[in-house]
Amino acid sequence: MVLTGTCQHLLKSSLDKAFTIKDLGAMKYFIGIEVFRNTHGTFLSQRKYISDIVQEFQLSHDKPVTTPLPKGLGLSTDVGQVLEHPEKYRQLVGRLLYLNITRPDLSYTTQHLSQFLSCPREPHMQAALHVVKYLKNTVDLGLYYSANCDLHLQGYSDADWSSCVFSCKSLSAYCMFLGSHLVSWKTKKQKTVSKSSAEAEYRSMSSAASEMVWLRVYCKI
Repeated sequence: MVLTGTCQHLLKSSLDKAFTIKDLGAMKYFIGIEVFRNTHGTFLSQRKYISDIVQEFQLSHDKPVTTPLPKGLGLSTDVGQVLEHPEKYRQLVGRLLYLNITRPDLSYTTQHLSQFLSCPREPHMQAALHVVKYLKNTVDLGLYYSANCDLHLQGYSDADWSSCVFSCKSLSAYCMFLGSHLVSWKTKKQKTVSKSSAEAEYRSMSSAASEMVWLRVYCKI
């Protein structure tokens, strides 16, 4: 259990009386997330989690790559041999989805690969393994939160019009910053087909505005 707040002593005392807890001190590692803290700020990463993925899929000796997906990649639902063991692909994509906690650069990639979970094929698996090779090259990346920052909420949105070759639907994407710190992000296929790039952009802006309202009202930012 992770406890945060300004009155941790009182909370720990109450929990100890009810359940008899053991205080493990400041958090350093929790469900695959590594936490490095000092007086200047906090850095979150999943370096060990990435190393475990690389070893599990036997890519320790493969050459790292510089992009999450190959340039010009065109994946299809009916091209390539169907995987004999599709659970390996689903397991890998699931692990990549969990990396989104500290790796927003994988947001689009994981959204794209998740489209083929029902019937993964060989090209899909090769693309997923390409992502692992990219992670080998960027294992030290993560999220940094300074102890001193401007608490001004700002957001950015974008859209990729008619990017889905199967349905002609567009992609919406947004990211929210508290000062200079990234606190929320998403890449998601739009529910309906947009007839123009302007319509796709407005739908993306609407999604971003909803997220900003939620952060201000429910998270008190």
